[in-house]
Amino acid sequence: MVRDYLELSRPKDWVKNVFVFMPVPFALASGALLDMRTFGLGLLGFCAANSAVYSFNDAQDASRDRAHEKKRHRPVASGRIPVRFAYLWTFALALVSLLLSWASGRGAALIVVGIYGAVNLVYSLGAKHVPLLDVFLLSSGFLLRVLLGCVLMDTPPSNPMLLCSYALALFLALAKRRADVIRGLDESHRPSLLGYNEAFLDQAMAITGSMAVVGYALYSLESTVLIPQRKFASLPFVLFGILDYLRLAHVQKRGGSPVDLLLSSPAMLGTGLGWLLAVIWSVRLP
Repeated sequence: MVRDYLELSRPKDWVKNVFVFMPVPFALASGALLDMRTFGLGLLGFCAANSAVYSFNDAQDASRDRAHEKKRHRPVASGRIPVRFAYLWTFALALVSLLLSWASGRGAALIVVGIYGAVNLVYSLGAKHVPLLDVFLLSSGFLLRVLLGCVLMDTPPSNPMLLCSYALALFLALAKRRADVIRGLDESHRPSLLGYNEAFLDQAMAITGSMAVVGYALYSLESTVLIPQRKFASLPFVLFGILDYLRLAHVQKRGGSPVDLLLSSPAMLGTGLGWLLAVIWSVRLP
């Protein structure tokens, strides 16, 4: 039973919260202080909010998931956890999330978590069936992660950083829909798939991928915390990561789960590490 509830909470997907760390090196370079207690509590609170959303969504989609080759093995869809218990688990996780966010001492963190929960409630209760609206709401969660990182570091967000983050999130969400289309899933699994085809998704991914690169380049150019001669040191890693994701999606027909793809691709992991090292090398220490 413990294993089932842990699976329902999907801790593996907490990897997506790497977006919370995106502002950290730049904030430190600008003179912000990293309070480990504040940051840790805020991050744990958001992880609990993630799990609450996954639990609620699995309870809502149990009947549809039973028709999916992989999702039918999830605890609620398989019947190992009754739907009513999944809703109770959602409530408990949401309460823990709010308490941890409040304990972080950042009032804005509580607001970010509340907005994240509200957006995902709208998404789960029907918005996910509307083409385009589903990917916009899904990607907003990544933008909120970046905002949470800024809140926990007590530093204002940069518009180019928000542009880059949201465009990258849209890119990943569209790649996930493309993978669904490639696998032949239809409206019986996800009604919004009626509004997509491979050609549209290919163009949309090209547009959002380009926006992400341009947004990051603008941020690097305007940043006052980067050493002038090293402003674009980390840009090649961003470009390589997006192009490699496109290659995997088009050549190997992958891209369904960003977490699974990241954890199974040495090139992606290496690109992330390279980006981090390049950022550390290029920031101006206070």
